[in-house]
Amino acid sequence: MNIETPAIIQSARNTLQIAIDALYQLQQTISDDFTLVVNHLWYNKGRIVVTGIGKSAIIAQKMVATFNSTGTPALFMHAADAIHGDLGMITDQDSVLCISKSGETPEIKTLLPLLKNRTIPIIALTANNNSYLAFHADFVLHTPIKQEACPHNLAPTTSTTLQMVVGDMLAVALLEQRGFSSDDFARFHPGGALGKQLYLTVDEIYRLNDKPQILPNADFNEVVLNITQHLLGATVVVDNHQQVLGIITDGDLRRALLHSSKNIRELDATALMTPNPHTLPKGTLAIEAWQLMRNRKITQVIIINEHQQYEGIIHIHNLAREGFA
Repeated sequence: MNIETPAIIQSARNTLQIAIDALYQLQQTISDDFTLVVNHLWYNKGRIVVTGIGKSAIIAQKMVATFNSTGTPALFMHAADAIHGDLGMITDQDSVLCISKSGETPEIKTLLPLLKNRTIPIIALTANNNSYLAFHADFVLHTPIKQEACPHNLAPTTSTTLQMVVGDMLAVALLEQRGFSSDDFARFHPGGALGKQLYLTVDEIYRLNDKPQILPNADFNEVVLNITQHLLGATVVVDNHQQVLGIITDGDLRRALLHSSKNIRELDATALMTPNPHTLPKGTLAIEAWQLMRNRKITQVIIINEHQQYEGIIHIHNLAREGFA
């Protein structure tokens, strides 16, 4: 039997509300302890080693990924593996961020004395300020939590949400302190659509396309043939010096067929074109071309050089294939 829709929606709202309440409480309890941790990590010459057990270990891995991608060197160490050889990954310059809701996890309690013996700075991220972890840590980040979203108050749900958010808070604070820029982000994210937004230029796209162009006195048949041959849904009207005069798209041809009072075959390129088309200079980021097309509701944009001469054309499908859709 299917669960009724109202019950599902109410369950989702309850879970969300518990998380919202916990996040609000976390916001109210941010204190100088957070500043101390950020300053320690900023001036510390080593890496952030993030560790935990169970669900907290999964959150630790996400934190490490965020730290590394925003310029803060970090690595993940599973608390259970740490006491079986992985402690060797920690250098004397590193700091260890231990994540544990209870602060009483056996693996964490075994690990802490080993770190203390090496005078490795320990940062506790825990919901229990009176725990073994909080007592032995050099810094404590408290994630106050009244209840998990789990109706039995057992499965880590709200607590892991808070842990994730604190990791993001640390990463963003360090990112801002570092003056981490979009160029820096691109260096760490060269792959995928995210990286392409930060480094891919129109030059790398239009050069792979045909270069449809036609003179202003070209007749209707020439225009149709030119657009058809180059498969970009448009052709660019240029003068003898490659200056852009206008663009003729498939849509322009359809509108001429529907609305022209003249014999369509008597119209030349000048009569068919849209003058002053949208252009972008060489070297423009592809994401800017995508934004222009989307905002202006156009499917082609013309690329020009520093002399305002026609260089090429890109189609919105080119950008969709690059992952900008």
